[in-house]
Amino acid sequence: MQPFTHVSGVAAPMLAANVDTDVIMPKQFLKGIDRSGLDRGLFFDLRFLADGKPNPDFVLNQVPWNRASFLVVGPNFGCGSSREHAVWGLKQLGFRALIGTSFAGIFFDNCQRNGVLLIQLGEADLQRIGRVVSDPWGAHVSIDLEEQLIRFGDGERVRFDIDPLRKQALLLGLDAIGSTLQRTEQIRAFEAAHLRANPWLA
Repeated sequence: MQPFTHVSGVAAPMLAANVDTDVIMPKQFLKGIDRSGLDRGLFFDLRFLADGKPNPDFVLNQVPWNRASFLVVGPNFGCGSSREHAVWGLKQLGFRALIGTSFAGIFFDNCQRNGVLLIQLGEADLQRIGRVVSDPWGAHVSIDLEEQLIRFGDGERVRFDIDPLRKQALLLGLDAIGSTLQRTEQIRAFEAAHLRANPWLA
């Protein structure tokens, strides 16, 4: 996975509550046997009109948010079915982090496994950030995972908390297997000791 250390980019506001994975990645994009084309499927019914043209009223089709790297989202984002395709689509369209107050549990884990940073803030901070990035002049932000800071163009900063293990995995670009392999020597030592204590297993 791509490590996440310090990333700058545009943040797009999408503050509706309970945006579920059916909205993030509609069911017709779950038919493939690989991950190709999921960038087009992301928010498909919101991004496109019935004739297939981009919906000019949708924030991700508007300048500057059409090149967003971050989403500022409403509560319980990613609820609904557990489809990992939703996270794959976010990654393919270039999203590196989501900022919100709460995320659905399985969606939260899927983001971690795929290198998408989720930042959880209090309601007051989230609403303030939502107002800032809703203005095109304030939409550019920087996220420093090492320092656990969101920085804005006017110099304002917002600190966030993150689980240390999740932070380390994101900084190093490690998925669950990669994180496990960081302890290869300990695993081998355990295996050897366990076989010595239980030779019948061999």
